[in-house]
Amino acid sequence: MGTPTIESEEHRALRTAVAALGNRYGREYFARVVAEGAHTDELWAEAAKLGYLGVNLPEEHGGGGGGIVELSIVLEELGAAGCPLLMLVVSPAICGTVLARFGTEEQKRTWLPGLADGSRKMAFGITEPDAGSNSHRITTTARRDGADWVLNGRKVFISGVDIADATLIVGRTEDARTGRLKPCLFIVPRDTPGFGRSPIAMELSAPEKQFELTLDEVRLPAEALVGDEDAGLLQLFAGLNPERIMTAAFALGMGRYALGRAVDYARTRQVWKEPIGTHQSLAHPLAQAHIELELARLMMQKAAHLYDAGDDMGAGEAANMAKYAAAEAAVHAVDQAVHTLGGNGLTQEYGLASMITAARVARIAPVSREMILNFVSHQSLGLPKSY
Repeated sequence: MGTPTIESEEHRALRTAVAALGNRYGREYFARVVAEGAHTDELWAEAAKLGYLGVNLPEEHGGGGGGIVELSIVLEELGAAGCPLLMLVVSPAICGTVLARFGTEEQKRTWLPGLADGSRKMAFGITEPDAGSNSHRITTTARRDGADWVLNGRKVFISGVDIADATLIVGRTEDARTGRLKPCLFIVPRDTPGFGRSPIAMELSAPEKQFELTLDEVRLPAEALVGDEDAGLLQLFAGLNPERIMTAAFALGMGRYALGRAVDYARTRQVWKEPIGTHQSLAHPLAQAHIELELARLMMQKAAHLYDAGDDMGAGEAANMAKYAAAEAAVHAVDQAVHTLGGNGLTQEYGLASMITAARVARIAPVSREMILNFVSHQSLGLPKSY
């Protein structure tokens, strides 16, 4: 399937090294972990030892000193090997980035080294049952009580809370001057009193579980607030742009894996005189899927470079487009892969059928494709908003 030639030699070397790690584990390892209800602890630990988990975090806090460009390469190549690590999106990309940019020095010293070496994980809690894609309807509130903060609210579809040492919770505080609620971020340790979680049964084959969270009079010290209370919106989007870029990387890896399996099958599967890959009715859709994945990767690279360069506005537009393009490309690639294999595409032996559901996740989360189209229509094209 090839890799882009526009990347630096260092980035190509990173791709090669991560691909080698992923191939040592592969889809069989991933499927076994899912079947056992376990977690990808061995792969996580080895990726951490090699410095891949914290490649985007500051060197002074144990990271690699790179950015989202490098971390997206790690996730894409692990996905292309059939063993993606979803917590890469959440822990180092969202939480690590927010803390590195806006955290206090104490928060950085406390969390970043552990996030970089894989010994600690942090989940991210923004989605609520009644808010959906409308972050302005978030109802989790934080009020001051002396020197403390007290949080109340609910969150849903929060990944990996059971294996995370803490969750970065998006809440809202009241502006004393206007009475309006404004977003703020709080670090909530896993065992904090009043912080409850319950698993959500999902039709997904993934090691990472989804949870509903309840915050019932959760009392936090003042130092749990991340950054400046008045800069919550800026800090929030500092995490959402990497989330979209990494979701694109996740989708691209998945699409590449499925396409690779289909191409291998089409090269060797023989029904008539020649392998089925000689027939244009199968070859052309696979070629189209490859083109779509390559185009989506280019937009993802643009978004990552803009973000690492500090262009938050430009990165926001590109990250949304990259996430949209990669999700569509992945869904198409997986669907065509299953179709190419025919009945074998639905067997556990080939492991593609479960990816049909998994591929649609990138269309839905962390923001739906319809909301991205809304964003592009009014932010990029200047059309009036419908909401």
